[in-house]
Amino acid sequence: QLQLVESGGGLVQPGGSLKLSCSASGFTLNDYVIGWFRQAPGKEREGVSCISKSGGAAYYAESVQGRFTVSRDNANNRVYVQINGLKSEDTAVYYCAATGMWRRCKTLDFDVWGQGTRVTVSS
Repeated sequence: QLQLVESGGGLVQPGGSLKLSCSASGFTLNDYVIGWFRQAPGKEREGVSCISKSGGAAYYAESVQGRFTVSRDNANNRVYVQINGLKSEDTAVYYCAATGMWRRCKTLDFDVWGQGTRVTVSS
């Protein structure tokens, strides 16, 4: 069974940082494009960052450019997103997802999803 597991979420003050991690069981992450998505209360799930299989290409939503950095460690079967300068509007459940082919960084293009990790930005 293909599974993704996110970790690293938590309660952070505005301006703080977090590093979210995505690990896989049942398959090798480096065979897949990995995306990070988030869903805030009352809002649709949105793609915030995606990274190619090799890690050589990445996409960032405009709202997170300059603050989010996606990376992958294929040797250890993990993908990360470093989040700096957290804002209240970053509060959401963050999901990682996998797809075999890079098309867009949108939910409909991704096949395997984790359960999410909650990020709350509050003072």
